[in-house]
Amino acid sequence: MRKPLVLIVSPALADANNGNWQTAWRWSRLLAGHYQTRIVKDWQAGQGEEAVALLALHARRSAASIQAWAQAHPGRGLGVVLTGTDLYRDIQTDPAAQRSLALAQRLVVLQAQGPQALPPEYRDKTRVIFQSTSARRVLRKSDRHLRAVMVGHLREEKSPETLFKAARLLTHRADIHIDHIGAALNPALGELARQTAADCPHYRWLGSLDHEATRRRIQRAHVLVHTSRMEGGAHAILEAVCCGTPVLASRIDGNVGMLGDDYAGYFPWGDATALAELLQRCREGLGSGTSMMAALQAQCSLRAPLFEPAAERAALLALLTELIHTP
Repeated sequence: MRKPLVLIVSPALADANNGNWQTAWRWSRLLAGHYQTRIVKDWQAGQGEEAVALLALHARRSAASIQAWAQAHPGRGLGVVLTGTDLYRDIQTDPAAQRSLALAQRLVVLQAQGPQALPPEYRDKTRVIFQSTSARRVLRKSDRHLRAVMVGHLREEKSPETLFKAARLLTHRADIHIDHIGAALNPALGELARQTAADCPHYRWLGSLDHEATRRRIQRAHVLVHTSRMEGGAHAILEAVCCGTPVLASRIDGNVGMLGDDYAGYFPWGDATALAELLQRCREGLGSGTSMMAALQAQCSLRAPLFEPAAERAALLALLTELIHTP
């Protein structure tokens, strides 16, 4: 028997190498045993009419596809996956994003704080699905220096200026090395990264790397730094957690929804001094079983089961059952 078709609309495809594409590609693989899947950049009536459901990533950027599906298939099979810019910016002001919320039979958020950002009338149809990744072994790392890595394209939402400022505050610390992975989507931020690298010998901007190379960098680092001002559920965080690399993250809802309210590795968003202080505390305790690093690793290990592929697959299958069979 032929498997039913599920369409996944992603405004970014493989060449973008960003979170939307990673989610779409992973979901297509997780669903493969139960459904045919097809990833498209947009959807119009007459395209894949035999599909039983459409999962659209991004309420604003996929709004045209969402509206087209709702008109062609009123009241059935439409799931809308909300990004950080959806949750924490667009749905407050953008009519197209707001319309997407209303049209969907189910809304999906990627971290536990997400439902609280939605209007109350939409929370009952909202499901939390944590993204997942395969676990990797924890590597033994040097005690001679601390290596931090930040992963994220250079754009306003990722707040890379916080990392640039922290690197400058740490220029005197030859024992703290910072690697920064991401393409300069904002040319001005790319110029700031180049200037920081020129002025700070232990900061390196590596540009865009492929997914496997990025994962290896995260695995080899002592800590992942995550400075964002808004997040829907950062893939870099779960990849760090699942290879035993602790996270230093801005205390924003999207990060708290991934790491938990009591996580000890937060700093106030935009506070480069606090980030620099956390990096120094992590460096000073390397090799000690009672250090801050050990405490962060223990907390991350407790979160790791949330990000297992089996858990994400089960949640996706449950979502599709609701979309296909719930009137």
